[in-house]
Amino acid sequence: QVQLVESGGGLVQPGGSLRLSCAESGSVLGIYARGWSRQPPGKERELVAQVDTGGSVDFVKGRFTISRDNAKNTLYLQMNNLLPEDTAVYYCWASTPWKTFWGQGTQVTVSS
Repeated sequence: QVQLVESGGGLVQPGGSLRLSCAESGSVLGIYARGWSRQPPGKERELVAQVDTGGSVDFVKGRFTISRDNAKNTLYLQMNNLLPEDTAVYYCWASTPWKTFWGQGTQVTVSS
């Protein structure tokens, strides 16, 4: 099993930046991708960024950067020039061919 714990969310003004972290513990065979998704209020969850186990970025929304520190087992999402429409609960995840593991989410609110 894998446990994922996000941190770094909060309230930020438009144009500001935040870095989210996702600490991973436990182990499971077959993880082929990790990433971040978000769920804005009243909307469906959407993919924000994804990286494979080799470190190649498969997908990332503009203004965001995904990275991973393998030594710390931590996934990061750097978010720059934040807009009110970036307001959402942000989740990290790790996928195997059989199951996707999710964190509990961290709230990001962009407002003046």
